[in-house]
Amino acid sequence: MQPLVTSNRIQNDVIEESIRNILKEIGENPEREGLLDTPKRVAKMYREVFSGVGVNPETALTTTFEEQYDGMITVKDITYYTFCEHHIIPFYGKAHIGYIPDGRIVGLSKFARLVELVSQRPQVQERMTTQIADAIWNVLNPKGVIVTVEGTHLCMCARGIKKPGTATVTTVKKGLFAENPALCEEFDRSLVRQ
Repeated sequence: MQPLVTSNRIQNDVIEESIRNILKEIGENPEREGLLDTPKRVAKMYREVFSGVGVNPETALTTTFEEQYDGMITVKDITYYTFCEHHIIPFYGKAHIGYIPDGRIVGLSKFARLVELVSQRPQVQERMTTQIADAIWNVLNPKGVIVTVEGTHLCMCARGIKKPGTATVTTVKKGLFAENPALCEEFDRSLVRQ
């Protein structure tokens, strides 16, 4: 099977024809006015929402700075939208990142870019959480990192079991966070809305 992305460019004609065929298979007429441009729109959307396929998440953290700070840094409520790889329908939510530097920090906006990058590919929440934590761990070499991702999955809410309001929470802990439950509690307290 050919990947969707070749040199970060989606093969629009292949996707457009595939969408036309899907529309026919579900009993629709891809030539009717409302659907006529749908294959083109879907290909354009795929170019955007899957632009992170094949891109190393660590590239989001390319600029780091030397800084002697030994407290916890928390960036919370980073909104993301991605597509479940099992059904290719959206899931969305918020990511929360905490780390304790060991002489290197990164601009705070880079964490939002990292979350965006790992969400721009077919995903599962567990892998997404791990990819965020691993990128921070590998690039900054911090004393500890913790990542919590909250998600609402339309594959659970809008189809199948149909349980709207269900949330999934995944957490990855490395270094001091894996060793010290008190640090995890401090991180959790930092996420509480005041």
